[in-house]
Amino acid sequence: MAKTIPARKDVKKEDKWDLTSIYKDEAEWEENLKSIPELTAKTTSFKGKMGESKENLLEALKAIEAVNLKMETVYHYVALQHEADEDDSAATDRYGRAMMAYTQMSADLSFIDPEIQAIDESKLQEWIASPEFDDYRIYIKKLLHFKPYILSEKEERILSLQGQPAQTPDTVFSVLTNVDMNKTFGTVTQNGEEKQLTETTWSVFMHCQDRKVREEAYKKFYAKFEEHQNTIAALYSGSVNQDVFRMRARGYNSSLHSALYGNKVPESVYRNLIECIHKNLDTLHEYYAIRKKALGVEELRHYDVYVPLVKSVETKTTYEQAVEICRQALAPLGKEYTDRLCSGLLNGWADRYENIGKRSGAFSSGNYIGNPYILLNYNEDNIRDVFTMAHEGGHSMHSWYSVHNNPFMCYDYTIFEAEVASTFNEELVFEYLLKNAQTPEMKKYLLAMRADDILATLHRQTMFAEFELKAHEFVENGTPLTPELLRKTYRDLLELYFGPEMHFESNSDMEGLRIPHFYSAFYVYKYATGISAALALAKRVTTGTEKERDDYFKFLKSGGSRYPIEALKVAGVDMESVEPVQAACDTFKSIVDQLKELF
Repeated sequence: MAKTIPARKDVKKEDKWDLTSIYKDEAEWEENLKSIPELTAKTTSFKGKMGESKENLLEALKAIEAVNLKMETVYHYVALQHEADEDDSAATDRYGRAMMAYTQMSADLSFIDPEIQAIDESKLQEWIASPEFDDYRIYIKKLLHFKPYILSEKEERILSLQGQPAQTPDTVFSVLTNVDMNKTFGTVTQNGEEKQLTETTWSVFMHCQDRKVREEAYKKFYAKFEEHQNTIAALYSGSVNQDVFRMRARGYNSSLHSALYGNKVPESVYRNLIECIHKNLDTLHEYYAIRKKALGVEELRHYDVYVPLVKSVETKTTYEQAVEICRQALAPLGKEYTDRLCSGLLNGWADRYENIGKRSGAFSSGNYIGNPYILLNYNEDNIRDVFTMAHEGGHSMHSWYSVHNNPFMCYDYTIFEAEVASTFNEELVFEYLLKNAQTPEMKKYLLAMRADDILATLHRQTMFAEFELKAHEFVENGTPLTPELLRKTYRDLLELYFGPEMHFESNSDMEGLRIPHFYSAFYVYKYATGISAALALAKRVTTGTEKERDDYFKFLKSGGSRYPIEALKVAGVDMESVEPVQAACDTFKSIVDQLKELF
């Protein structure tokens, strides 16, 4: 019998997250929302006065902290309610009012950063050296880091006004592919039934064991993208040109320099990643040879790369059993860590199961006030959901340690660091389940799944990162991005990364024009560096002593108090060297070698 998805009101209390760690009820939330204009007005009263004296700056910073903390808390509470049930009109109303309040506050406080940066730097450094600035020192120093690329007030205003129009390529791409084109992909025949092909069902079809279904979906999908290649190429070209415009307006050396500067990530980190993956492509090509053999096909096609090598092994893991697996697998991190995480998973941190109106997938949502909440749609028949629990639990524990070891103004860590703690946990769960696999088939399933996960995060994201870099360098060197150039560049990368076993269709290179992340330039490389750091740290902690574990906790506790490269060095991994990436490649090779024996 098909499982009935309950309405939110019918979900048991113990299966929902307990948001009373933020506000005891909606009435308290309403009071806090109403206080934001008053807190904003108090902050704006310091406009034009922050540089007059040390005392003025300190009081202004306290006001800035108070209004931002209040706004973060107000927004966080209703955002969680909204994600748990988008059919709840009252929650949607509260969410909308919180967004309006945030937008207004941001506009009113837009003077803060330029005004602080305009204070004489020697005087400012002298002021913030005083103990009373302890909670704000890192915030100020990070503001000063951007000072070389801050323009005049009028120029900054022009760039600010240009911000919304600059989103046009991304907005139009989303509407074109998710709305207009999404209605025209057609249908795919599966088990004698015509099923709709959309951006969402595409991935479902690519995982289908029936090769004819995969082929039909693939060819229809990319044929439609090819019909729109000129429009999509023009949109992506517009996005890249916007990046180059902002880079040149501010005086950065390149678009890559502009993207990495804020987090003090050297360009060598990006380029070393690509170079190291290139040197290890033989293992990736060997994996595709195994995939070809395992699938029993004469020619490996691009539509064969996502289907699982091993059909899902039947398992049933209750939510409580999954929590216990996390407890055992994460034991190398110590009892304090596992007790806190597992207690949270069982007592109000997690929204456990699917309900009508609930957001799909999973996420962790940290906040300075309240628990680090986790949204799940846990399915006890899918062993992958145990990994998801551990992954999101890693994010939440990272947030917990960040909050409890840093002042509000510097507790939040960067995206560069975010995937480390989560992927670290996944690796420990994988090793635990592999060690305790009861059958050869389960071992084969886990190894194949892990190989695909590492490949998708390490190799595929690096290929994307290389394409982005090439596209931006073309424009920076005066070469326009035509559809032909973009497709040829991407096809060359496909052939390089997938190797001699892969046979591509004439329009396989259209994949390069359908990746939404490309409209947020130089973002995807962080997935590859994140898994590299996580795998290196997991090995370091599990094979090391208490010192190695303590080093990892120093990283978790850093929050936003350090730049990401520095924080990871404290943990014991140097992302400025090529060693962590090479270690990740070695881990992948070990899995491929085991798969070779099993297949």
